[in-house]
Amino acid sequence: MIYLTVLMAERVGLIIILAFLLVSVPSFRRLLFNPSIRAKIELTILFSAFAIMANMTGIEISLDNHLRNFVLLTSVGANDSIVNARILAVSVAGIIGGPFVGIAVGVVAGIHRMIQASFAVQTWFYLPSSILIGGLSGFLYHNHRNYFKVMTPWHGFIVGLLMESIQMMFILIFSPAGWHLVKYIALPMIIVSAAGTSIFLSIIFMYLQQEAEVKATQTHSVLELTKETLPYFRQGLNQESAQRVVAIIKKYTNFDAVSITNRDHILAHVGAGSDHHRPGNPIETSLSSTVIRTGQIKIAHKSEEIGCIDPNCPLEAAIVTPLHVRGTVIGTLKMYYTDRWRLTPVEIQLAFGLGEILANQIALGEAEAQAQLVRDAEIKSLQAQVNPHFFFNAVNTIAAIMRFDQDKARELLLQLSTYFRANLIGARTVKVTVDQERQQVQAYLDLEQTRFPDKYEVILDEEVESQALLPPFTIQVLVENALKHAFGTRKTGNKVKICLAKEGDRMRITVADNGVGIDPAVINQLGQRVVESAHGSGTALYNLNQRLIGLYGPQSAMKIDSGQYGTAVKIVIPYQLKKGESNEDIDR
Repeated sequence: MIYLTVLMAERVGLIIILAFLLVSVPSFRRLLFNPSIRAKIELTILFSAFAIMANMTGIEISLDNHLRNFVLLTSVGANDSIVNARILAVSVAGIIGGPFVGIAVGVVAGIHRMIQASFAVQTWFYLPSSILIGGLSGFLYHNHRNYFKVMTPWHGFIVGLLMESIQMMFILIFSPAGWHLVKYIALPMIIVSAAGTSIFLSIIFMYLQQEAEVKATQTHSVLELTKETLPYFRQGLNQESAQRVVAIIKKYTNFDAVSITNRDHILAHVGAGSDHHRPGNPIETSLSSTVIRTGQIKIAHKSEEIGCIDPNCPLEAAIVTPLHVRGTVIGTLKMYYTDRWRLTPVEIQLAFGLGEILANQIALGEAEAQAQLVRDAEIKSLQAQVNPHFFFNAVNTIAAIMRFDQDKARELLLQLSTYFRANLIGARTVKVTVDQERQQVQAYLDLEQTRFPDKYEVILDEEVESQALLPPFTIQVLVENALKHAFGTRKTGNKVKICLAKEGDRMRITVADNGVGIDPAVINQLGQRVVESAHGSGTALYNLNQRLIGLYGPQSAMKIDSGQYGTAVKIVIPYQLKKGESNEDIDR
């Protein structure tokens, strides 16, 4: 039995070595993260080859338990059995690829085992047992909700024990050798197969951990990159701003070349290929032209797919991301590698995120430029307002959280994007829907409550339709003002309640807190003028109040009620729905 265990370990070791080599191949690593049907078919082919190899490198055992150790086992006697790592390959296929892959590999493994015995009737049970094991591995243990996770090695060991035990049950019940064979091979096969499954998954698990570390590093780099590039696109998308931005991207990433174009020309290019990808030249790659035409991100894994007009171009892999502003592609962000194997899912995700960030920055810059042309000074003041302190505080918070909770950091990055997207919408329109305003307020609250956990409790009581209209930043300004000024140094028990209610043809907006109240000496001045104080100037409240009066008249001005038990700010405006939601004319 010890000798058989050693021989089994040798066979399993070969499978594990192949697993280690596969993890080093980028095309295989991409399959681990891809839930598509094509990826499942490719995984099925791969693990089917593993299962067939396991059958062919098995150890033949006769009825009298005599071992026949061949280099390749192409055929087996009808009454003989094989000790092999077939079940390991089928189990891992189900764990990684899910039920579809597990069952398909089980079919291939079972049929091949029957072929080895020339379809002898005694071997029929290998087919249903392999199918059952592949299906169970997939249904019980595959993570359907997150294709970036795989079972832990310890769980893999338990699954390996269970799946090989199921195979032993089939042999015990249906094999002619029955108990005589099982008592000899069961322990070595169960232990070695379980250990092999665990080691196989350990290799995958270690790779995923390395990917997570790379993502964490890149997330931090993106945060730094975002802070450095923010000022430049306020000038618009031009050669000067693009050249500064590509230099920063190249500094914080490992791409061999970075380029930015408008719809017709190269604006900036740094890195490999600079001798012919020159600023001012027309776009020189067919891939970029396709992205501009379709508005879809494109990935090239070989130089022919990039389509550079220079036959000596050193660029072999590329990610080209469209820059969307107000629904139109105004240019592209392009990241290149000179070695195609370096292009992995992590870099693809990074490129996609960078494209979104830069497009938002360009849109923000254009919005600010447009805001400067608005004649109404009060609206201009608010629409052009982007709080740099809030932005940098949020970025620093995300950078800190990223070190121990990457998923939370990604969520906060999305909320930061939502917050600035709402600022862009507010800079282009006089009114937004309640749903849009709520999203901005929620993004702001998520970021603030992450900085100050358990300090604030914010309650939303919404009794109006989500498509009801109100001036942008109305609720945002009131909530932000309450969080900044209402509670002083109090750390707990701080509550803010937002109420939206329909009263006939009017909408009442109330933001109330249980703070320390407002100084009676200044309460009547808030909203009427800029009030200088130790904690701020009241500019946001003043701008908001003047916009309300300008849009709806003096009857919609803010009303502030404050005392020792808190402050309530009330606003009443006409109840209007977004066009298409009501027969009313919202601009009456």
